[in-house]
Amino acid sequence: MRGRWLTGRERFVGLLVLGGLVVFVVLVYVVIVLGGGLLIGRTSSPHVGLSVLATAVVALAFGRVQSRLEVVMSRVVHGGRQSPYDVLKRFSPAVAGGRDDLPVRMAEILAEGTGARSAQVWLMVDGRLRLAATWPDGDGPPAAGDRSGRRELAVRQAGELLGVLAVQEHENVPLTPVEERLFAGLADQAGLVFRGVRLRAELVHRIAELSRLAAELRRSRQRLVDAQDAERQRLERDIHDGAQQHLVALAVNLSLARTLAGKAPERADRLVRAQCQAAIVTIETITNLSRGIYPSLLVDEGLEAALRTAIARSPLPVELIVADLGRYPAGVEAAAYFCALEALQNSAKHSSAKAAHLGLKGGPGVLEVTVEDDGSGFELDAVRAGAGLVNMRDRVESAGGTLTIATAPSHGTLVAARLPGVRRQGD
Repeated sequence: MRGRWLTGRERFVGLLVLGGLVVFVVLVYVVIVLGGGLLIGRTSSPHVGLSVLATAVVALAFGRVQSRLEVVMSRVVHGGRQSPYDVLKRFSPAVAGGRDDLPVRMAEILAEGTGARSAQVWLMVDGRLRLAATWPDGDGPPAAGDRSGRRELAVRQAGELLGVLAVQEHENVPLTPVEERLFAGLADQAGLVFRGVRLRAELVHRIAELSRLAAELRRSRQRLVDAQDAERQRLERDIHDGAQQHLVALAVNLSLARTLAGKAPERADRLVRAQCQAAIVTIETITNLSRGIYPSLLVDEGLEAALRTAIARSPLPVELIVADLGRYPAGVEAAAYFCALEALQNSAKHSSAKAAHLGLKGGPGVLEVTVEDDGSGFELDAVRAGAGLVNMRDRVESAGGTLTIATAPSHGTLVAARLPGVRRQGD
């Protein structure tokens, strides 16, 4: 604070402290030298030993008495609060400890030093100003458009905006010139503190974001496990209700034909011929069941051939558009295949669409799949994600990709999946 001019109040505080020190020295000598002399019966002249003792007491207690007098007199003169100069003196020690509540301490010191109604500390985090602390607690940001009596100073370091200090004056009681200089001084000193606090806030924000992503990953994995369990149950039910029943009936009828072969050959012959058609139906049932698990065509001939076969059976007319498509890792092709099927099924079941467009676009390191229909669309934020949307997102994200859904009432729906994957050599 070199070159700083003292205010009238501070000079008055200094005079009071000086007067208090004089009173302290006189009291010590009166009590020890004169009082002690009366006790030992020596009143004609001061006792040398008592004088030395009084001098030692003054020397030892002088610094503490002076500090205490400065605090008391400063608060008396400044209406029960510290002087601006005292606030600046205690600012650096208060923030040097690296405490977690640094923004709160800064707001408290700022409010006490300026005598403002409230003080706020704003930090620049991720390119946005965020309210870090308010003193007293509970005094929120001002209402939009109400900025009367509000003072703000930007905190910068090396030209970079790190945050803002703000105070709210009492009604009809503006800051004095001394308090304005204090406000500016605190803003000048706050640069390094703001940088440290901002780094800590950004770290906390990153940790929270990572925790959120980790929780979402756990939920996604649990959904995949649940989906696999549900798929196993569905498969077991389909086998039991479909293929198993056909095979049991085929076995029973063949056993009956063998029994009738010796007794009624003609009837046995008719029964055997009927089982040929039953065997064909059983084969078709098993084939359809296997297609629902994983299409062999996807493995053998790739995504385009598998999807052409799938959309040929779709109740909704689908136009397939292919550009620069090759072969990709099996996991990427499977995610693209089932995502496209799910999107087309949603369009056929829920959108009242008349037609849909399926797009496949390849590249050296990415595979893009789009499904767009001309259906009724929906409010994406107003509709809870159903199993179909969740399954699509989980499949795409499990392959490292991203899923985007764009829709609006009466404007159709666009589902776009972008999957990273290295295209196979020669494809």
